[in-house]
Amino acid sequence: MTYVYAFDHEHGQAPMTLKDLLGGKGANLAEMTSVLDLPVPPGFTISTEACRAYMHGGWPEGLDDEVATHRKTLESAMGKRLGDPSDPLLVSVRSGAKFSMPGMMDTVLNLGLNDESVEGLAKQTGDDRFAYDSYRRFIQMFAKIVLGVPGEEFEELLEGARKLSSARTDADIGAEVLAMVVRGFKGIVEAHTGAAFPQDPDVQLRAAIEAVFSSWNSPRANAYRSRERLSHDLGTAVNVQAMVFGNRGDDSGTGVGFTRDPSTGAKGAYGDFLINAQGEDVVAGTRTTQPLSDLKVHFPEIYDELMGIFDGLERHYRDMLDTEFTVESGKLWMLQTRVGKRTGAAALRMAVEMIDDPAIKLSKAEAVSRITADHLDSVLHPQFAPGPRTVLTKGLAASPGAAVGKAYFTADDAAAAAARGEQVVLVRNETSPEDIHGMAAAEGILTARGGLVSHAAVVARGWGKPAVCGAEQVRISGSSFAVGNVVVSEGEVISLDGTTGEVVLGAVALSAGHVPDELTTILAWADEIRAGHLAVRANADTGTDATRARAFGAEGIGLCRTEHMFLGDDRLPVVREMILAATPEAEAVALEKLRAAQKEDFLEVLEAMDGLPVTVRLLDPPLHEFLPDVEELAVKAATTGLSVDEVELLVAARWWREVNPMLGTRGVRLGVIKPGLYAMQVRALMEAAAERKAAGGTPVVEIMIPLTISREELALARGWVEVAIAEAASAGVPGTAVDVTIGTMIETPRAALLAAEVAEAADFFSFGTNDLTQMALGFSRDDIEGRIMGPYLEQGLLARNPFETIDRAGVGELVHMGASRGRSAKPGLKLGVCGEHGGDPESIELFFDAGLDYVSCSPYRVPIARLAAAQAVLGAGAGSGDTR
Repeated sequence: MTYVYAFDHEHGQAPMTLKDLLGGKGANLAEMTSVLDLPVPPGFTISTEACRAYMHGGWPEGLDDEVATHRKTLESAMGKRLGDPSDPLLVSVRSGAKFSMPGMMDTVLNLGLNDESVEGLAKQTGDDRFAYDSYRRFIQMFAKIVLGVPGEEFEELLEGARKLSSARTDADIGAEVLAMVVRGFKGIVEAHTGAAFPQDPDVQLRAAIEAVFSSWNSPRANAYRSRERLSHDLGTAVNVQAMVFGNRGDDSGTGVGFTRDPSTGAKGAYGDFLINAQGEDVVAGTRTTQPLSDLKVHFPEIYDELMGIFDGLERHYRDMLDTEFTVESGKLWMLQTRVGKRTGAAALRMAVEMIDDPAIKLSKAEAVSRITADHLDSVLHPQFAPGPRTVLTKGLAASPGAAVGKAYFTADDAAAAAARGEQVVLVRNETSPEDIHGMAAAEGILTARGGLVSHAAVVARGWGKPAVCGAEQVRISGSSFAVGNVVVSEGEVISLDGTTGEVVLGAVALSAGHVPDELTTILAWADEIRAGHLAVRANADTGTDATRARAFGAEGIGLCRTEHMFLGDDRLPVVREMILAATPEAEAVALEKLRAAQKEDFLEVLEAMDGLPVTVRLLDPPLHEFLPDVEELAVKAATTGLSVDEVELLVAARWWREVNPMLGTRGVRLGVIKPGLYAMQVRALMEAAAERKAAGGTPVVEIMIPLTISREELALARGWVEVAIAEAASAGVPGTAVDVTIGTMIETPRAALLAAEVAEAADFFSFGTNDLTQMALGFSRDDIEGRIMGPYLEQGLLARNPFETIDRAGVGELVHMGASRGRSAKPGLKLGVCGEHGGDPESIELFFDAGLDYVSCSPYRVPIARLAAAQAVLGAGAGSGDTR
């Protein structure tokens, strides 16, 4: 097996299509080199196959020989040798997974320097300062990443060098002081490792490659992949590339550039650069960057060349690109390109505008495919509500949206506070990949340093989190920060506006985000694509929710939970009256009160969804949920005593309490024990439907019986429902009868297995994937998040949280089986899903493959479900490739 490929290797197909093998970075470096003929420093890629082999069995056999061969080829091309004491070749060793994971894995620069070659580099360049600056960077990076030496001591020593030199920035530290820094850095390494800093370039190279392989399974990389729903089995490629230097002097520099604005989507180059710096200086946020447009002032010819490359890259990739570049002694080098991460607003704008861009000419299907759930989430983010507020300071508007939360100053503290249920804003000088878990937990991110392409900005934009970066007036000290005389301590509430860069002391009221016109356009195209394939409904229990859902594009209600109508302050006492009823007559009185209340609720929902189907689920949860907690009442009884009513409630709570209530007296089983309960609900629903029809409406009613496990059980319950429907019709106004379909939730493995039999008594199935997941996997959805889910995801025991994304191997198979068997038994059977998975894009893809007719989700997820349904259709080749 071949593990290593030169950038100019002839693959027989476009390298950009080989990300599985070469990783994203390697594939694009090869594309720029061999197809676009751009100025790319030569190098080679160690494939993802080598990383996977390493993870499974250690260092792959034959890899050393392949690396040595390609190293010699690289040395020949550059006319230099790695470690040569007179004219050394230096290389970078960078990770490059199939999917971009910014900052999550490790990079080593300036590899090949040692005590001898640093002297050769100084002589060849005539610049002692440059040589020793490169060496100290290499030692610091190699020690931290490869040898595991903590970085704080290096930073402290470097800060001392700045003070000794009276230097404003690192670039102002002279050669003699940098030589002292190098000696100090080597001393730190020896103190921590017990060995001298490695001088052999072969040892350095293998160790760096192995460190990159190992970084694939670092905690931060695992956390990022879990957040982004990426497989842990992909592995990373490693790119070894000849170094070019942006820190050679004032005719050199480095930068990061986007071919369009990643925040707004506007056409025109955008980014940051620094003169006399290396790449990590730009992204680390340790120096204040200059906007890319200023490059035209310092290097006008380089700027024009770069803009030409940007245009060519957009035409070639037909998308917005993110690039890294270096200018070395007046020559431009392209170090990387990839499809750029973008905000939701930018993604929508670019997708729509690129349809009419003659250089790109996207189809509508391609435009829809480029939008993600995170993009839609970000445009729906809240903003500061209008009104007066005192701005504490301003920084760069790095990622849009507004956030309010308590300030915490470490990732660990932020994550812990969020786990306690607090809303958190993570405040840092700058973030690093080690902060990823705190960033994930935070509502928003504030940094004192860093630019628009700093780690904090890039990650926040990718995740749709509000961020303000480079707020230079913020001075952080321990667990507080100060702006002038104002001090904000840990736990105090601050507000961020990532759209304007404002930081406000205290909580600011938030309003719903502004939905750009492009969202309406994209969703209309998505609806065209999925029409006739997969409908989208909403889970809604009130008229307000139903109205909101319809405004978001819902095509009906897939789940109206009638128990939610019982929880209001005016309803709960009546429900308890029904539970406590000692005689059939008393129970009937309570049920009549509930009927009148439920009728009004149903009327609101049917009016909001007039002409669209409304699936009403009869009461599902166990009755103890409507009663006080037994322990609380027992404590009160032992301390202050109980009232007469409370004594009754305690008796009832103990009577209805079950060891495992989710497998107890709930769903259709309630109907068996209290048949009047379901009859009341059906009567209230049919009266509301008749009244709606009499008013000129078009109610479309579907009644769902929960938790059935057999044909006989469903047939029995269907009989009750049909009797109640007939009674309501005979008692109603002539001509107002409404056609009703009756179905069930498939939420137990047995129901899925016996779907062919159950279908004989059903007009429709709705898969309740929350309970189906719980019962199929044996996980309690109420308890798993606290103790089990984290370790299971981190150790790869689960690829996804099964309560967020459907478990394909288990629950997914049950859905496929139930749908197939049910429809085989009854070809006209309607199939839907109403669990939380109905709003998850990956799950929607499975539901489409299973042949379901609709998905149902929360109202706010309806736009995402519309988009995901269209993408599922396109992925299966069922929709038009271009719906223009």
